[in-house]
Amino acid sequence: MGAVVSCIQSLCRTIGSVLMAIVNGIASILQAIVSGIASFFNILISCLTCGKAGRRRGGGTTTSRV
Repeated sequence: MGAVVSCIQSLCRTIGSVLMAIVNGIASILQAIVSGIASFFNILISCLTCGKAGRRRGGGTTTSRV
């Protein structure tokens, strides 16, 4: 009787592991899609603003030619 219970327990663990792998795979795919969309909008905004949107300004040092 103990062997049957052990077999059922390992079967349940295996099914649980498979379900968790499927959920992790779906989450990874969704994360990649969201990251791709964010990168696309970042590139789009950079193009529309001529690359000035994400650029930091200098430390206040300006040079002028005389």
